[in-house]
Amino acid sequence: MYITGYAYPPVSGGRAGEDRLNYTMAEYRGEPVRVLRMRESTTIGNLTGDTIVTVWQRDSDRNAFAAALARRAAALIASLMAALALVVWFGVKIGLRPLNDLQDAIQHRSPDDLRDIRRPVPAEAFGIVATLNRLFGQVRQSIEDHQVFISNAAHQLRNPASALLSLAEVLPDVSDPQERRLRERELIAAARKSARLANQLLSLERLRYDEAPAFDTLELNAVAAEVCSDFAPTVLSRDIGFGFEPSTTPLHVAGDTVLLAEAITNLLENALTHGGGGLTAIRVSTMVEGRFAVLAVEDDGTGIPEDSAEAAFERFGQLSEGQGSGLGLAIVKDVLRRHGGQAELVPQDKGLIVKIKIPLSASTV
Repeated sequence: MYITGYAYPPVSGGRAGEDRLNYTMAEYRGEPVRVLRMRESTTIGNLTGDTIVTVWQRDSDRNAFAAALARRAAALIASLMAALALVVWFGVKIGLRPLNDLQDAIQHRSPDDLRDIRRPVPAEAFGIVATLNRLFGQVRQSIEDHQVFISNAAHQLRNPASALLSLAEVLPDVSDPQERRLRERELIAAARKSARLANQLLSLERLRYDEAPAFDTLELNAVAAEVCSDFAPTVLSRDIGFGFEPSTTPLHVAGDTVLLAEAITNLLENALTHGGGGLTAIRVSTMVEGRFAVLAVEDDGTGIPEDSAEAAFERFGQLSEGQGSGLGLAIVKDVLRRHGGQAELVPQDKGLIVKIKIPLSASTV
């Protein structure tokens, strides 16, 4: 029995025993439609039967509705994307403005301007600025150290150069053979002093800036014995006692033979040069102290006051007027720094003991 709606709904092709809910395609008045049919048993009074509700929609209307929804969604997405792009653009532009100021500050710096950067930057970039300022400080300190070194080196080299020039100018006018031989010895001594000073300056700079050398395992007693053997004639020629007392235990250390020999030579030259007129003996000894191999150079000369020990290891750190360059102990300090060791001065009632300590190799400990 027909109750309401269209009297002739689309025919879905369903049968009497079809499902309670049926969704299908059909044709209505010559147009394709989508049909939803719902069947439910109903009792009204003494009548019982099936209630069938049929709903349909033209396919063209459905497609038009879907297209409208798609257009609105596309417009909404486009608007959101444009707004997002605008927000990001303004955010990046405003957020990076301090970094652009930082770039401008760095770009206008000259090599002579290594002051700290004080431009305000975001918290995220604060670490970068702090690192740059620390690097600028290290470069500035390195340049200052170079300038001080060059100034001191020029001052130290000027006197030997002047002495060489004076002796060379006087020598051609000396006719007396004995006087000429004396002048020649003085010229040779001045040339040796200049060469030694130049070598010390080069060694000091090489130790400071060269890459760490590849160390070999060597025996400290053997290195010290070779240096003492080469240096003994110089000491004995001045009527000064000289002795070497090696350790009975082999002292194997990781090191560079040339650098350690240079350090020991500087200790001996320092004792010979600054021992004063009362110097009568120099003694070299080696021993083991804990996990260190120790070499000690002892003299009975003038010595160094205890409160001046630290200054003695500085570059050009001459504690009194003398013949030295003030580089010997500074080179010793840098050599030991390369070897992971240390140097110390042990003042005595008469004279001085200088000890250098180098870690023993694993096979010796």
